[in-house]
Amino acid sequence: MTLDAGFFNFYNHNFVRLAAAIPRVRVAHPAFNAAETIGLLREAGERKVLLAAFPELGLAGYSCDDLFHQEALIGGCLDALSAVLDASGDIPVIAVVGLPFRVKSLLFNCAAVLYRGRILGIIPKTYLPNYREYYEMRYFAPADFAASESVHLFGQDVPFGTKLIFETAAQPAFRFFVEVCEDLWVPIPPSSYAALAGATVLVNLSGSNITVGKASYRRALVENQSARCISAYVYTAAGFGESTTDLAWDGQGLIYENGTKIAESKRFSYEPQLISGDVDLDRLSQDRMRQNSFGQSVGRHAGEVAGFRAILVDAVLPREEVLLLDRAYERFPFVPSDVEGQDRRCREVYEIQVQGLAKRLQFTRTDKVVLGISGGLDSTQALIVAVRAMDVMRLPRTNVIGCLLPGFATSMRTMDQARRLLSALGCSLLEIDIRPSCLQMFKDIGHPFAGGEPVYDITFENVQAGERTSHLFRLANLRRALVVGTSDLSELALGWSTYGVGDHMAHYHVNSSVPKTLIQYLIRWVAANDFFGSEASKALFDVLDTMISPELVPAGSNEEPGQRSEDVVGPFSLQDFTLYYVLRFGYPPPKVAFLTWTAWRDAALGRWPDVPEDKRRSYTIGEIKHWLAVFIDRFFEMSQYKRSCIANGPKIGSGGSLSPRSDYRAPSDGEAHAWRALLSLIPEKDIL
Repeated sequence: MTLDAGFFNFYNHNFVRLAAAIPRVRVAHPAFNAAETIGLLREAGERKVLLAAFPELGLAGYSCDDLFHQEALIGGCLDALSAVLDASGDIPVIAVVGLPFRVKSLLFNCAAVLYRGRILGIIPKTYLPNYREYYEMRYFAPADFAASESVHLFGQDVPFGTKLIFETAAQPAFRFFVEVCEDLWVPIPPSSYAALAGATVLVNLSGSNITVGKASYRRALVENQSARCISAYVYTAAGFGESTTDLAWDGQGLIYENGTKIAESKRFSYEPQLISGDVDLDRLSQDRMRQNSFGQSVGRHAGEVAGFRAILVDAVLPREEVLLLDRAYERFPFVPSDVEGQDRRCREVYEIQVQGLAKRLQFTRTDKVVLGISGGLDSTQALIVAVRAMDVMRLPRTNVIGCLLPGFATSMRTMDQARRLLSALGCSLLEIDIRPSCLQMFKDIGHPFAGGEPVYDITFENVQAGERTSHLFRLANLRRALVVGTSDLSELALGWSTYGVGDHMAHYHVNSSVPKTLIQYLIRWVAANDFFGSEASKALFDVLDTMISPELVPAGSNEEPGQRSEDVVGPFSLQDFTLYYVLRFGYPPPKVAFLTWTAWRDAALGRWPDVPEDKRRSYTIGEIKHWLAVFIDRFFEMSQYKRSCIANGPKIGSGGSLSPRSDYRAPSDGEAHAWRALLSLIPEKDIL
């Protein structure tokens, strides 16, 4: 990936804009169909699309039946192809169009790849359906009947065959392969081998009439093929205008990226459509590199992979400043944006956490747990998990021992919330004032605070954290219980924990791979659904409305927390976004900043009306760069030594965990120079 000072130059971040086109069609009217194709191709050029795919046999109409054997139609389709080819001369878009094409007395169902007045390749369909409503073998020959690897057409020598991969020097990560309709429906689609041969974008020209339930089946095919092949997949099907003698057509267009839907057409439209979306080639490259079974598959199918031919496309990528992506990036990547998805995610996360804790308790023959309850987010989530684990194991909730351990900065608000929550959940409550033991420690080590001086240094903070941990572990010994830790993924990533104490060490960490933003939604989900009764829900909503704070340094009144964690480590909503793209995809700082700016630049893009205002705010590129620098320092240099020895805890999501035993192994003394060097490529101010 080339990185230069043109940060907002769209293609510097290895995105390519792809399109699925569904034109109006008239059966056996190539001239009309060519004009419709050209119109959508021009629209694709205006949208700065790099590649546009059109339906199967689109220049003729898929439903021509025996008309395919008429010379007038075959010749008319060649004239139509010539017209599209001529029009493409001033349109910087790679077009993939469908037509019947004759080679040495055999008629093939083909896709032609065009760019700037050149035919780059013609691909015949491999698998011809001949069942139910399909009779393609009546009209066409399958691809393996072809005797030529090239054809001469319109004065050009054109590669012909199924094993063609098109690539461009301007964007080396963009390599595309074309298959036709039924090729995707077979047990091993040709695109599977093409992906192993290096294709990152798979294109399917389809006719595909519609029947009840078929649209969902197509989505499943495209979604799964894109995921299995770790590729983008562009699918386009015939729409309005095809013959309805016996069939109907819905014009379904789809664009997927490694199992993620980027765009979908409106089905049953009476107007032509061009859907477009931006595909992240870095995501595909990263996932193929990390998933070593993909590489093993390349080796195991070396014979099939070896036969592919590389076709160079001398494409010029758009270089104007395209400021906004043609796809949505969610502000909270760890949380589904739709309510139904949130419900499924929350249920599954709780099941994983509860099962992890229940298994640990069962194995250790322990029936009690000890937790430090602060009245904040993380300990509240751990408490809910512990209560649900007791319910699952048919043990009394009083076996959950919630410890309130007030120190010198504990607020009345959080203490009240903790008491109310433990009471509403039916747990055991134990309050221990840690200030006397902290004062003894200050005296023993000679800290000025022991003599009355208000010195609130790191030692002052960590003595309190250490005393809380000591009490929890010794209480667990006394009660034959396990200490359940409360640290979350966000704090582990940023090193926002004290080494060897409660937010770092425990017998089992149920939250260790759950980011802060997801914890907020998990608690909100429990409260909104009133799972533990109205009193518990009220307390949970109060926890959600409380400022995130370690409560270790006094600040004025003790009614509210004095310290604000996000003043030091940055907004967790922003840092969780960064964490997702650094941990899951390994993206460099300029790309992370670009994605962050895309998602967070405009407050009007907020889709979370139930989220507090500070979580829905917008950020400038300058603010994003500042907090990204904080993330780089804390994640890559300041915190790995803590993560190298964290306690056990279940992995929750595909976004990753930071366990040194599973997802993330890194040297404790690694340096962040390479990441800091790239920060200079990010501008300080927005262009808009």
